Amino acid sequence: MPEHTVMPAIAVHGLTKAFRTYKKQPGFRGAVRGLFRREYEQTLAAREVSFKVEEGELVGFLGPNGAGKTTTLKMLAGLLYPTSGTANVLGYVPWERADGYRRQFALLLGQKNQLWWDLPARESLELNAKIYGIERKVFEATVTELTELLDVKDKLNVMVRELSLGERMKMELTAALLHQPKVLFLDEPTIGLDVVSQKKVREFLRHHNATRKTTILLTSHYMTDIQELCQRVIIIDHGTIFFDGKLTEVIDRFADFKLVTIECDPGAECPAAALAKYGEVVERAPGTVKLKVKRDRVVPVCKALFDTLPVRDIDIQEVPIEDIIRELFARKGG
Repeated sequence: MPEHTVMPAIAVHGLTKAFRTYKKQPGFRGAVRGLFRREYEQTLAAREVSFKVEEGELVGFLGPNGAGKTTTLKMLAGLLYPTSGTANVLGYVPWERADGYRRQFALLLGQKNQLWWDLPARESLELNAKIYGIERKVFEATVTELTELLDVKDKLNVMVRELSLGERMKMELTAALLHQPKVLFLDEPTIGLDVVSQKKVREFLRHHNATRKTTILLTSHYMTDIQELCQRVIIIDHGTIFFDGKLTEVIDRFADFKLVTIECDPGAECPAAALAKYGEVVERAPGTVKLKVKRDRVVPVCKALFDTLPVRDIDIQEVPIEDIIRELFARKGG
């Protein structure tokens, strides 16, 4: 008997999206000339993008502004037609916009509103329930569960425009998950939120993914979101994917140094000139110095520091992941 092959929840191959934009010539003459003869240039927002996401995975989709993240999510949600390439989500081709597909996914854009601004949140949710044909009992149970987990149950009868940004995002999440989608595309769900609201949203997404096995593709500029939620990351820049793997591999492959903080003996000095041969001095304060040391030299450097300088204590830390990603893009751009 042949083994049953489990299809990935999301399968993308060679997905490309090109936009044609009008290239305006400078000055008044250029504007007049453009009335009769226009020149266009092509911009590739996504270029030969290929990846797979298994059912129940929570994957971080990273990249700088303009890298192609949102364009890719919009194609997977069926909002944009690709120029070329293929995609299959839950057995559907997204841009065919089959009714069966629309009932099984949700797209949440952190900077876009889907709730009616001048209505109480509950009425917007009830409208969504009518659109998806959700039974009343199921609707009430789902809304109660989601709003209790997100700590906004007491805000259901408040006008959406009167909600704080954090409360509004939690209501947007409730609306996106009302029909219990199998796939969730999240584009910057914590953007602009305060630290407490960010933490609440992250805890909710972690719980929802663990209990419902919802497949989630998440973009975020907040690296704390990625570190706390995603074991795997896909990194895209200039429309092309150049890394797909575990978050720990990003650190191992692209962070070739560690941060070594030296605490000097009371009253003693650790001169910068003496430290320069061990690594790059990145921070100085009274009694302490922080060095950036090559990963493979950390042990011999620490031993040498203890042997040759008045060092009282040494602390070794990994470089923050946001610094690694920033440097990674800087290297690639260079």
